[in-house]
Amino acid sequence: MTMTIPELTEKIIQGYRVKRGDDLTIFLNSDLEKLQKGAGQIQKHFRRNHIDLCTIINGRSGRCSENCKYCAQAGCHHTGIDEYGFLPKEEIITEAKRNQDAGVNRFAIVTAGRALTGEDFEKALDAFRAMKKDLTIDLCASMGFLSAEQFHQLHEAGVTSYHHNIETSRRFFPQICTTHTYDDKIRTIKIAQNEGLCVCSGGIIGMGENWDDRLDMAISLAELGIDSIPINALMPIKGTALENQPQIAGADVLRTIAFFRFINPEANIRLAAGRKVLPEQGATAFLAGASATITGDMLTTCGTTIKGDFAILKRLGLSNEGANDWDDDFAAK
Repeated sequence: MTMTIPELTEKIIQGYRVKRGDDLTIFLNSDLEKLQKGAGQIQKHFRRNHIDLCTIINGRSGRCSENCKYCAQAGCHHTGIDEYGFLPKEEIITEAKRNQDAGVNRFAIVTAGRALTGEDFEKALDAFRAMKKDLTIDLCASMGFLSAEQFHQLHEAGVTSYHHNIETSRRFFPQICTTHTYDDKIRTIKIAQNEGLCVCSGGIIGMGENWDDRLDMAISLAELGIDSIPINALMPIKGTALENQPQIAGADVLRTIAFFRFINPEANIRLAAGRKVLPEQGATAFLAGASATITGDMLTTCGTTIKGDFAILKRLGLSNEGANDWDDDFAAK
């Protein structure tokens, strides 16, 4: 692509899509402020002033069989986290209602482990059915490598979206995990999509990958047609294999968010872990590519609160209400 950022911005708004094989160095060589301005214009066109807010509850914690180097819940790591089985349904519903009443758009149950199966999966279905019956908040799940039948059961129980990160590029993935493969990830995403679920899939930056890996991840997610893309900045956790990894710079996170918006113009680019490395807990990113965030007092957000995020949105003239909701857009496709 031999063009300027303003030219590329307008071209994307008019329908062009960045693809594998394009010269992507424009995203690395451009002035960050100009790149962010273009990302903000693309975001405004496709997402208007809507910011999607989601929260999670850690439905089952610790003792995971997988060896993801970044993860505090991997059984091979010694991080001192709380370990517990699947939470009581009543506790999950109470937390979902609290978040609904606070104005959050969606609520997810996430569980540690390669896959949620057996009695624990039945407990999850029971909780989702109860929330679908009594609440209005949109429901999301993140439960590992599930089968087509399990995705169908989740869908029938009220789940509308499924979270399953690809984590990084295909090239770098074996440096992060060896107990499952990148292709296992892709296969699971496609099964969820075939069931008709919105898919939330992104990754983590700052694990030792290079800029080409970050660009490749953005392109791969575009090729998969992902609806929501969480971008996590690694927060090195003592006791994990990446505990000594240097903290990624906030400017690098902002550049990544901006070019993810160029490459995935219609998706929700979602702030996730590591918001504390960004200016004002990510406030500037909401005007420069990020149209969603994980919020609330939970393990991935490091200091953000629902009340605080609503204050940020109000100050910026943004809202989590309105017709530009992710599920409404997905249903219209």
